[in-house]
Amino acid sequence: MAAQDTKLRLLYIWQILAEETDEDHILSASELIGLLTRRYDVTADRRSVYNDIDTLKEFGIDIVTVKGADHGYYIAGRDFELAELKVLSDSVQVAKFITRKKSEELIKKLKLLTSIHQGKQLQKQIALLGRPKATNETIFYNVDAIHTAIYKNRQITFQYAEWTMKKTLSVKKGGILYHVSPWALVWDDENYYLVAYDHANEEERHYRVDKMKNIEMLDADREGEKIMKKFDAADFGKRTFGMFTGRNEDVVLSAPSRMVGIFLDRFGRDIMLIPDSDARFHVSVPVTVSPQFFGWLAALGSEVSIVRPSPVKEQFTAYLKDIIKTYET
Repeated sequence: MAAQDTKLRLLYIWQILAEETDEDHILSASELIGLLTRRYDVTADRRSVYNDIDTLKEFGIDIVTVKGADHGYYIAGRDFELAELKVLSDSVQVAKFITRKKSEELIKKLKLLTSIHQGKQLQKQIALLGRPKATNETIFYNVDAIHTAIYKNRQITFQYAEWTMKKTLSVKKGGILYHVSPWALVWDDENYYLVAYDHANEEERHYRVDKMKNIEMLDADREGEKIMKKFDAADFGKRTFGMFTGRNEDVVLSAPSRMVGIFLDRFGRDIMLIPDSDARFHVSVPVTVSPQFFGWLAALGSEVSIVRPSPVKEQFTAYLKDIIKTYET
């Protein structure tokens, strides 16, 4: 066998073991020899296979040798455990901003990180439940462009769009260019948002990434560092509802004890729960006061109430009265 064929044989054995084996699927030396011949037209004997496997082990490949009746070899250690790949696969399948086509492509790539046998478990793990999926893949290029601008400390321009009655995205304000300094990407409620410094208004703003069009990176360095260095992604996700803007307030709420989990899920475990009785508690939460916050509060029903501040109580009352008026006419 030529020296080049010997080098290729080593790589072919590695590839076969990576694709075909795991702890439940073992290949013997004889089976490896057969696959080398059928797939790659490479001949080998047992001794050369043993030597190649020893070389791969020395290189650091985690190949386990199984002795006994069912003797053979399999790849044990991989970059990702099967459980980790399942979580990634499930996330890709249910993420609504990823198109079905792109989901299938990504899962196909995830399968390459394990054996073909375990790879079969990565698809159809989750029923999609009729969930809406994106219909175009521009968001991937938008995310990449924004990441690049943040990494290079550059400003960007873009057009912003909104949905029409024809279910198409149409640029807003006649297609004018928005000029911002990008500072962070936030994933909230299954959507990507850009958090940026808005040059025109000299303030923090956020934008749905899938509604951004024609992103261009400028040569100018980012601005707004003094304002944006106060930005806390974790706090931002807790206090905003549907990423709508409003004034920030610490709102004290009263709720029944059986709803503790709802508040921990929404605001995290750092919030202080103050027992009001055996059955109720008070909690102070930082929120961005907006109709979306009031909608979330209304969905919890009459057992949850605003204790203070009074202006927020009055706003919430007015919000509910406006809804009632709609159904009284």
